[in-house]
Amino acid sequence: MHHDLTASLERALVREILGAWKQVNEAYFKGALRLPVFELVPTISHLGRWMRETRTIEISRPLVLEQPWGIVVEILKHEMAHQYVHEVLGEVLETAHGPAFRDACARLGIDARAAGMPVAGGARGLESQEERVVERIAKLLALAESKNQHESEAAMAAAQRLMLKYNLDARHASAARDYAHRHLGRATGRVTEHERILAMILGKHFFVEVIWVPSYRPRDGKRGSVVEICGSAANLAIAEYVHAFLTETSERLWRDHKHARRIHGDRDRRTFLAGVMTGFAEKLARQTTTHAEEGLVWVKDADLVSFFRRRHPYVRHVRHAGNRRTEAYAHGKEAGRRIVLHRGVSASAGERGHLLPGKRG
Repeated sequence: MHHDLTASLERALVREILGAWKQVNEAYFKGALRLPVFELVPTISHLGRWMRETRTIEISRPLVLEQPWGIVVEILKHEMAHQYVHEVLGEVLETAHGPAFRDACARLGIDARAAGMPVAGGARGLESQEERVVERIAKLLALAESKNQHESEAAMAAAQRLMLKYNLDARHASAARDYAHRHLGRATGRVTEHERILAMILGKHFFVEVIWVPSYRPRDGKRGSVVEICGSAANLAIAEYVHAFLTETSERLWRDHKHARRIHGDRDRRTFLAGVMTGFAEKLARQTTTHAEEGLVWVKDADLVSFFRRRHPYVRHVRHAGNRRTEAYAHGKEAGRRIVLHRGVSASAGERGHLLPGKRG
């Protein structure tokens, strides 16, 4: 992979790293850190390193250019935690990843591991119980592929009910759950209405906390945003799948709509997609009402909310105006109401998110 940037892109990248450092310093460390020297180093042996003697934070150049910006920011947080332990707490006798460092990371929701790509909260992959639940949900979603509309709807409803029951049982068990975060899709310069509605669907119906976070593409010097979800390993896997499925399905519905109505341009595409997401959100809301009538009511997971707030100490809520409610929006909304969530996404969607596990031999 070519790791050279033009001089202007190099300067822009350093400014972006500096901006990320300042934002993290204010949000996580209350402005207690003094500005260090930043250096991009041509190594992958260390993804990042805090050099106390020279007050330098080294960041791997291959990491910055090959990994999503969210990974870069997590590495930066890790090195800033080292800086905090040394320069604010004054702890210089412990080993680099000793108790003071681990405690600081735990309080701030920073990955304290000494090697490997960061995973916030120390979360791991699916454990056996979670894996069984995800596989059961995958089997129900496979049944939802039935061409019989009634059978499809029943299978999807059963999958949602199982997700709700699993999360209610886990909460009532009062067992400590391990949380992580994940970024979905590609960073986008302008967040569209249908993307915001899809993020809302995940947060409202799939047991994850959702936020749009800043992103940066060093090779073209462009800023953007990407959706981040926080939750348990099982819920992250399902929400990532749903995000990929609905992204792909909404685009397919637009192509079908264009073909059926002999539309040549994409002028109404975003409005139609917003309608699709709204229609599907309304369908999920009706199922939530049904579950409530059965006595299955979800209340936010306080431990997850705490994890989310450690990761994002200052969250701003911004209102956005929606697209004009045109005929295209109405057609999209009607198509969204007919969507049946099921297993099976095309390869292009699979590139954006891992699919739920299939049947095992």
